[in-house]
Amino acid sequence: MSFLSIIPARGGSKSIPRKNLRIVAGKPLIVWSIEQARAAKLLDRVVVSTDDEEIASVARAAGAEVPFLRPAELATDTAPTEPVLLHALDWLEKNDAYRPEAVLLLQPTCPVRRTGTLDRALKLFDDRKADSLVGAREIHPFLWRGVESPIASYDFMNRPRRQEVADVDQLFEETGSIYITRTEFLRRTGNRLGGKIALFRMDGDESWDVDVEADLRVVEALLKEMTK
Repeated sequence: MSFLSIIPARGGSKSIPRKNLRIVAGKPLIVWSIEQARAAKLLDRVVVSTDDEEIASVARAAGAEVPFLRPAELATDTAPTEPVLLHALDWLEKNDAYRPEAVLLLQPTCPVRRTGTLDRALKLFDDRKADSLVGAREIHPFLWRGVESPIASYDFMNRPRRQEVADVDQLFEETGSIYITRTEFLRRTGNRLGGKIALFRMDGDESWDVDVEADLRVVEALLKEMTK
């Protein structure tokens, strides 16, 4: 299959100002995702979608394509991701006559991905003939909801050991790190997930999404350890 990677990186950020350009383990945050995408053997192109000239300059220096600046209306706090992906696909089709079969969405706020992770995800997507893929990490099944009248998601009167949890009862949390969507499906539904979905299991170390300053300290330590 032909795969395009799109890395969305807007200039605004409320929780951490200029987050995508913060230096983490010696590099701007966004550069980690760009370099990981460029190292993937199964990717055709790596495109950064941004509204910010400084981010565009940093992305180009790291080897990504930045063929356009994203319209302001697609770079607000409330703008969803799917229209950003469709805007990039429309631009590339109109200006480059480029029509990838599937899109790999990499969020730069999830910078910890091991060597080979992206190629494994792309291969799984292709092998499963999936319409979409989501990166997820396993979480323990002992969950509760509600505060005043808490309800357990498991039978605490017959509490199973974690290793005894049946496959069908395993729970997973989206990492936010990796999504793959067949282009035709994305255009038809306007959603990155749906149809035949493949779940790509990721380790906890690869599942950090930077939202607050404390997250930056964690991913910096992980990235330094992984690149020794």
